[in-house]
Amino acid sequence: MTDKVIVAGVGMIPFAKPGKSLSYTEMGAEATRRALADAGIGYADVQEAYVGYVYGDSTCGQTALYEVGMTGIPVVNVNNNCSTGSTALYLARKAIASGDADCVLALGFEQMQAGALKSHWDDRPPTRERFMPVLRGMTADMEGMPQAIRTFGGAGREYMTRYGCGMETFAAVRAKASRHAANNPLALFRTIVTTEDVMNDQVILPGVMTRLMACPPTCGGAAALLVSERFAKKHGLRSDVQILAQAMVTDPVQSFEPPSMLSWIGTHMTDAAVKRVYEAAGVGPEDIDVCELHDCFAQNEVITYETLGFCPEGGAEKFVRDGDNTYGGKVVVNPSGGLLSKGHPLGATGLAQCYELTHQLRGSADQRQVQGARLGLQHNVGLGGACVVTLYGQN
Repeated sequence: MTDKVIVAGVGMIPFAKPGKSLSYTEMGAEATRRALADAGIGYADVQEAYVGYVYGDSTCGQTALYEVGMTGIPVVNVNNNCSTGSTALYLARKAIASGDADCVLALGFEQMQAGALKSHWDDRPPTRERFMPVLRGMTADMEGMPQAIRTFGGAGREYMTRYGCGMETFAAVRAKASRHAANNPLALFRTIVTTEDVMNDQVILPGVMTRLMACPPTCGGAAALLVSERFAKKHGLRSDVQILAQAMVTDPVQSFEPPSMLSWIGTHMTDAAVKRVYEAAGVGPEDIDVCELHDCFAQNEVITYETLGFCPEGGAEKFVRDGDNTYGGKVVVNPSGGLLSKGHPLGATGLAQCYELTHQLRGSADQRQVQGARLGLQHNVGLGGACVVTLYGQN
């Protein structure tokens, strides 16, 4: 795979609370129209489409795209839990890089229900069923809590115990997310909260988590148009942002053996994926200017700093205290507000991250702009599991 992959256009709609959004059909179609307009091409130029969503019937991708056009192109529907949007992006990139196509759409949307994530299939084995004893054993005192809270609360508690991290560190990350989101008109929550506000919010897991440390269920849509460099030149499209490297990784044995909640939430997947990306691009964590990472819980953001190499093992608390995760620090993390403030419509999340980083590298992120940004890193993980790490750079 040698062809350059250009991000020619991105589109995103404002994220909304469940019950307050358009239908998935309308969200997907509008995100696509915005990406096409941003690129300056028509739907007739799109040769393939990869469409991600988690909660929906089969061929919802076609249903949304038929509102934009019916050109007979292949439409592949994608479901990879919370990394669904990035998985669609991964497949679109491979189609361009391999030379099989010159203009490919990656689209993600989600029309979610209120409340905690849940399975809609109770008559068959759940995902990761074989490894559930690990989760149940290490979070036995959380019986009855939603699985996502058990999972990331358990990981946060293990991190605190192992490295002496205080709950205030998670609260500070949530407060940072709110400050960033205040400048993002597409974010769900734009109210600034302080570390103290987060600490004083409703307790979900004593000593570990308050309600504000968890991302909200959200509806939304986002899209990206990827093209080959020759297609961009032929059609006079902008080609200032490209995907330099990308990797997708699923669970190794170490995710579950030996038992660890930090491993359970995908640290081994992230570590393997980001190392492949750094090696392929010939860069290191110290070269990254801006990062959109998977902060479904504030605990996961803190843990992921280390896994991406932004700070040494056990050094995340100092990293946060020193302000190295925001403007003026080492790397600006989640300038969009992240999942915590922007929202987390599962199928759209990875492509919303792509939207943000593309604008950062174009220099068009308005008040969120990271000055001088040249390299942007994206991290999107779905338990089950799949982790996608993508590196964007200026062309």
